[in-house]
Amino acid sequence: MADRLTRMTTALAVLTVAAVAAVISYQHAYELVSSHGEAGLTARLVPFTVDGLIWAASMVLLDASRRRHPVPTLAKWSLGLGIMATVGANVAHGMNHGTIGAVVSAWPAVALVAAFELLMLLTRNAAASATDQPAEMSDPTTSVPAEAEPLPVAQTPEEAILIDYTASLNGPGRPMSQRFLAIKHGVDRRKVKQIIATVAQPDPERTTR
Repeated sequence: MADRLTRMTTALAVLTVAAVAAVISYQHAYELVSSHGEAGLTARLVPFTVDGLIWAASMVLLDASRRRHPVPTLAKWSLGLGIMATVGANVAHGMNHGTIGAVVSAWPAVALVAAFELLMLLTRNAAASATDQPAEMSDPTTSVPAEAEPLPVAQTPEEAILIDYTASLNGPGRPMSQRFLAIKHGVDRRKVKQIIATVAQPDPERTTR
């Protein structure tokens, strides 16, 4: 709960800074464009192309990171050009007031770019945390493994013969004959005789010859 609250408040702070910086940066760019020959709707839309390019490139970089794909070269170049354009426009807007005026005018653009990148970092970290969460943590039924059933142990023909013959001694009918056991398990009859000789023999009246 604490982690979630921290992420939410951080994201809110970043968005607030980005919104304020975007408004100031847009106003600086609009005044610069208006003073250099553009007017009306064109002057109002040109600043959007600069900050919009930064946003679009950042989203492409974020998508590539979440999908674990190579970062597109065009997205990196677009982000770089967008940053240079918005910082340059704000610097040019404040140049009439000297170096300090240029720095002050450029600050909103720098804050806007930094806010974009912080927001992308928050999103990437949240996605990585969701991906790396162990599957057993999300499914409580898997936290307590069921008792494993013992695997069946392979039997040799000799063991199978011994088990069958011993079981037949306690059965209602006659014990299995040596011939039947030899055919069933594919073993020589003399071998069967040696195997069953180790078993306590039943009453002679029940013995199969």
